[in-house]
Amino acid sequence: MESNQYDAIVVGSGISGGWAAKELCEKGLKTLVLERGRDVQHLKDYPTMTSAPWEMPHHNQIPRTDKLENPVVNRCYAYKEDTEHFFVKDSEHPYVQEKPFDWVRGYQVGGKSLIWARQTQRWSKYDFEGPGRDGFAVDWPIRYEDVAPWYSHVERFVGISGSYEGLDTLPDGEFLKAWEMNCVEKEVKDRINAHYKDRKFIIGRCAHLTSPKEEHLAQGRGQCMARNQCYRGCPFGGYFSSNSSTLPWAAKTGNLTVRPDSVVHSVIWDEEKGKATGVRVIDRITKEEREYFAKIIFLNAAALNTNLILLNSTSKRFPNGLGNDSGILGKYIAFHNYRGSISANFEGFEDKYYFGRRPTAIMMPNFRNVKRQEMDFMRGYMTFYSAGRAGFGHAQSEGFGADFKEANTKPGPWGVYMMIQAETIPKESNQVSLSSDQKDSWGIPQLQINVGYDDNDEKILKDFFDQGQEMLKVGGCENIRISDSKQAPGLDIHEMGGVRMGRDPKTSLLNGFNQMHLAPNVFVTDGACMTSTGTQNPSITYMALTARAVDHAVKELKKGNIK
Repeated sequence: MESNQYDAIVVGSGISGGWAAKELCEKGLKTLVLERGRDVQHLKDYPTMTSAPWEMPHHNQIPRTDKLENPVVNRCYAYKEDTEHFFVKDSEHPYVQEKPFDWVRGYQVGGKSLIWARQTQRWSKYDFEGPGRDGFAVDWPIRYEDVAPWYSHVERFVGISGSYEGLDTLPDGEFLKAWEMNCVEKEVKDRINAHYKDRKFIIGRCAHLTSPKEEHLAQGRGQCMARNQCYRGCPFGGYFSSNSSTLPWAAKTGNLTVRPDSVVHSVIWDEEKGKATGVRVIDRITKEEREYFAKIIFLNAAALNTNLILLNSTSKRFPNGLGNDSGILGKYIAFHNYRGSISANFEGFEDKYYFGRRPTAIMMPNFRNVKRQEMDFMRGYMTFYSAGRAGFGHAQSEGFGADFKEANTKPGPWGVYMMIQAETIPKESNQVSLSSDQKDSWGIPQLQINVGYDDNDEKILKDFFDQGQEMLKVGGCENIRISDSKQAPGLDIHEMGGVRMGRDPKTSLLNGFNQMHLAPNVFVTDGACMTSTGTQNPSITYMALTARAVDHAVKELKKGNIK
């Protein structure tokens, strides 16, 4: 037991787990990070980072056999031959779908921080106030002012590119140089912004080093080269990941231990001490069981896996899962609705082109039900759009030889693409639980997922189609087409909730510092903690909440309130 004793344990090494490790180690705590997947080291373990398509066996395509064996992960936009080694295969990690749900996972050191889309927008005060004001979820126990300094703390270290806009619906942050819009994007944006008083398109904010500062160079990271090969692992460290940033930084302190191949079974509850004392782990390869102990435990296994671990953490005191006297553990799961998209054409600017593969789109913050309930649906949606010129294949579909190749090197007409990122409402019926009869390869119950859309989601989607078409028409676009992908929940990869924050232990699992009401030395700071989803990409909020929670945990430890 002594050899397995640490000051703190972090379960998961992705975006929030990496931040927990960095902050704990910097504050002097001997910290163990447990990762269920294999080890991945920055640079050393990015096998395709500089590969050309013709250097890959299938020219960066996924073979048909893989698509048949792994239908869920094959629906993910980032899953290709150059990235497949960073994704979980369906056949290796099954789960129970009571309703269709595409659970996209990355089991390795760094988790999904290697393959995320890197979009980073702060929440506004309206996002934290919304549930309490409109009554669609329990009130958040915190407000924007509580998180704002931690957003700044995280943004400075991560490196966020963006423009200063002064919007109260999408607060400014600590920004590096913003990416440039191309000529058509500027034209469409200018027309829409001039037409609508309540809507403003701005350049997207993303975790890319456009102009690295000293703190980024000290991490060993360099400028983003706009290659758009981020999901392979970036050799420059141009985008933020646990592997290139937080974990190496934590390791420099001498306080970090990372143990890959460690499948966490449950949190250990000591009946005599009346507290959580550690975690039970099963070795991924040998199936050997081990136990590790610490005064502080951070769960950052990603939203649904954190729910699974807590549900499986049963004891005499907590027969239904750790801290689950209320019975709401695993309930009120929510996500982002990505089903809607709109395509259009734009005439003109055929003498113009653009440079590189910019890693972000143009975005517009939510304008529906922001300050009060106005529509016949709850909450709203963010909108993203981009413009580009068609590449190879636009000129002709048949032919061969020099003329064919020459025709296909010329850029084609301009196209415009718009998409929705809509908030969904947390509902008790949207929940996860443990299967009573199906287990995984390590003897742990499989997760049973019962999460779906509702009428509110359909109304939001219709409003996006109506407003999006109108905005693109105002923007000068032609031949406007709408598309509903009908994709299952989960493919957004923004699942949240199940271990939500709140003020009352009867209606929430965590307090305002992400601390379990009934197990105060256990903290949850990944997506499971979210009370509502907002319309923004969530990762920067996870990071800020994690840094804030670590600060509180260490202060409580020093005061003797956590023992």
